[in-house]
Amino acid sequence: MAANTLFLQIEGPLQSWGERAWWSVRDTAPEPTKSGIVGLLGCALGVRDDETLRALSKQLRMGVRCDQPGRQLVDYHTVGGGYDEPTLLTAEGKPKKIPSSGAPHTEQTWRSYLCDAAFLVALQGSPELIAQLAAAIQSPHWPIYLGRKACVPTRPPFDGVGEYANLELALCRDLTTPTRAVIECLPTDANAVRRRDAVDSHAHWTYGPRYVYETLLSG
Repeated sequence: MAANTLFLQIEGPLQSWGERAWWSVRDTAPEPTKSGIVGLLGCALGVRDDETLRALSKQLRMGVRCDQPGRQLVDYHTVGGGYDEPTLLTAEGKPKKIPSSGAPHTEQTWRSYLCDAAFLVALQGSPELIAQLAAAIQSPHWPIYLGRKACVPTRPPFDGVGEYANLELALCRDLTTPTRAVIECLPTDANAVRRRDAVDSHAHWTYGPRYVYETLLSG
């Protein structure tokens, strides 16, 4: 029987999966977001336009097993540095100044990362799509990263394909200890929680709603 499930092993010294990241505070979800994983697949396929990525997202259901949650690191940055060139701009496109002195503005930012985390991601879709994605992820068109371009994987993400009745059974593969999982579901399913991490527009940083439930897998 043709495989309907693609497995990705997501490991790296740093990962960052922004879920509510806006402006100067860039958060990370505790596990990979669907928009981030679809973006990773887009790199493998060599596509970046919103319409194609939205269509890809809708054709896939995703589950994440949190094998190693890692720990969170918050990195403090400044942008602009107070220099005249290059300078930060206001919404009107004018140089951003400190009102009291007229000096160039320096923006403070806080960027969150997961350190030394490891996840098993299972993606289910049509056998034709899974075969296409499996081939692409093993020979990616563009470099693959884990949420942000600075976050490189420590191993190739491809971890095989298989045929499973549902995502929960797929994520029980090779499971040895009870492990937390986050699994995509319908809004009407029991314990469904709404998240806003479905692909909408990469260009405009907008995301659509998605529903998941959390469970403790025991094999």
